[in-house]
Amino acid sequence: MGEIQRIADELRREYAGDPWHGSSTHAILEDLTAAQAASRPARNAHTIWEIVLHLTAWTREVCRRVRGGKPQVPAEGDWPAVGSTGEAAWSDVRAALAAAHEELLDALRSFDESSLHDVVGEGSDAAAGTGVSFYFMLHGLAQHDAYHSGQIGLLKKAVAGTR
Repeated sequence: MGEIQRIADELRREYAGDPWHGSSTHAILEDLTAAQAASRPARNAHTIWEIVLHLTAWTREVCRRVRGGKPQVPAEGDWPAVGSTGEAAWSDVRAALAAAHEELLDALRSFDESSLHDVVGEGSDAAAGTGVSFYFMLHGLAQHDAYHSGQIGLLKKAVAGTR
């Protein structure tokens, strides 16, 4: 198994597999209602819904970069605004995250492993995500997703405690 396949496996496990750190993002989100996802149990903290939109935006942006796009803040923004908060919208948001992960895994299938240590973009701008290698960025996305999945898990427990 090559390094690209190992990274893809790490990303797949974190989102919908059996990651070492606990439940996958998909499993954590699976039984949440729209009302729970939109709830704000901790003042000044993001909602589960906001975090899912954030995860989707950055997964899409990393996918765009892997496919040769110039690094930028995601088109939707770093923290996209929540629109409608009904059950259908929540289902669409979860489906968009799943699709973003599938698109990234698809992009990785055709990514040249010899480019893993190439620098993303030009210069070094942390906000734009430039000045790091594709290797670092892809592992960073897995870490980013695991971090936010932990937040979602804690918020899910807080929401359940408020019922």
